[in-house]
Amino acid sequence: MTTAHVDVVIVGAGPTGLIAAGDLARAGRSVTVLERRPTINPSSRAFVTMARTLEVLDARGLADDLLARSHRAPGVTLFGGARIDLTHLDSPYQFVMITPQTNIDRALAEYAVVQGADLRRGVEVVDLAADPDGVTVTARSHGDGSVNETRWRASYLIAADGAHSTVRKLVGADFPGRTILSSIVLADVKLAHGPTGHGLTVSSTQKVFAFLAPYDARDADGAWYRAMVWDRDNQLPDSAPAGYAEIAGVLARSMGADPGLLEVGWKSRFHCDERQVEQYRHGRVFLAGDAAHVHSPMGGQGMNTGIQDAANLAWKIDAVLGGADDAVLDTYHDERHPIARRVLLQSGLMARGITLYPRIARGMRNLLAPRLLRIPKVRDAIAGSFAGTTLRYPHRSGEASLVGTRASRIPVRQGHIAELQRTGCFVLIRENGAPVVDAGRLPQAERADTGPALLVRPDGYIAWAGDSADRFAWAATLARWTGQSGAERLSCQTR
Repeated sequence: MTTAHVDVVIVGAGPTGLIAAGDLARAGRSVTVLERRPTINPSSRAFVTMARTLEVLDARGLADDLLARSHRAPGVTLFGGARIDLTHLDSPYQFVMITPQTNIDRALAEYAVVQGADLRRGVEVVDLAADPDGVTVTARSHGDGSVNETRWRASYLIAADGAHSTVRKLVGADFPGRTILSSIVLADVKLAHGPTGHGLTVSSTQKVFAFLAPYDARDADGAWYRAMVWDRDNQLPDSAPAGYAEIAGVLARSMGADPGLLEVGWKSRFHCDERQVEQYRHGRVFLAGDAAHVHSPMGGQGMNTGIQDAANLAWKIDAVLGGADDAVLDTYHDERHPIARRVLLQSGLMARGITLYPRIARGMRNLLAPRLLRIPKVRDAIAGSFAGTTLRYPHRSGEASLVGTRASRIPVRQGHIAELQRTGCFVLIRENGAPVVDAGRLPQAERADTGPALLVRPDGYIAWAGDSADRFAWAATLARWTGQSGAERLSCQTR
């Protein structure tokens, strides 16, 4: 059996794996993506893309095309009329994008392939062997009635192969946690009398709940929605089929009126767990997305968290392949593990809040939640956490407080930061009025507001803040992250 040699093997061609593949290929790295499914999964569960993820997609030139074919929801209506209002977000995207994950998958697959990644479908990983110098992967494919085995040798492997990750099992990583809800039915439904308005809605009683997200698909008979329904008294295994009558009944009971179910598209039944691996890095193997963490679907955080995992990890692997210290790769776990832990907490709280059973507790929930969410500071904190715009990474002692925060909110004189990030490089943002500095091929821009100069990482977070004339300071930060040093090497890493 011959062995192919590449820089990085990625297992799993969902959004997490595909964006990592595209980013690494854009940086000039050889990347092979192995996906066991022969085609894009038509029954993907994700359908909500948050503001922070849209910023990540915009930095790759993908957001506008997706938005042109999607619905924009300005908020989420919860129990008791409480509403998570996204129209005040500190982001160009003051809404959530509603579109099936299949559309995200197609856009990211095209991105990865255009950048030069080798995407192989119908190929299942069956074994791996890791050592201090790399990872050897054995995969199996079926064709013409025969079974073929292929082997790859890579410097690093990214496991983005989902909640039932083969790679996670092969490296022996535990996945501690528990099931919190079972027998949830997900479906695309056409309703004659769906919720009015453009936002997402949650309706619930003691026994049932229904979550509805509108698509921009309507005719004279009704409109299409992505529905998530649950019945406390109808707990069935995941393998049990979901019927029209079950979906129609839960919708009518939860909403207090029959919405007129006209048609059901694809549907599936599943359970949701709260689980997270203790370590995201296992030598030269990295766990990302659902392979590293799963949680309640309430809040729509799963796909978004995975995409942001990949955006954080890919440029760091590229940097280390280019000469940066190996310790840079440890920051992937340090930065992303706490974020997922927080996502588990907030999505779990939302799930428990929606499915509260005692009448007194439900009454208190319905009384307090709307009042709290009308307080601007509470409203904006919850909306920002929900959308990912207030999440940040830690900074070192002595560094500016801006370090670790998003740079996408900083206005620049020409265009916007996302356009500068499309090269996959660090970006230097000078102070308003500051002259261009000698920084090799490092992209530069000038702030349109007041504030310090910034060095922005390829994933859109601030790595340094200070005086752009202090070349030693920002160059030292760049060198710490990329391994570049000396005036002749302070340049963009594109090859």
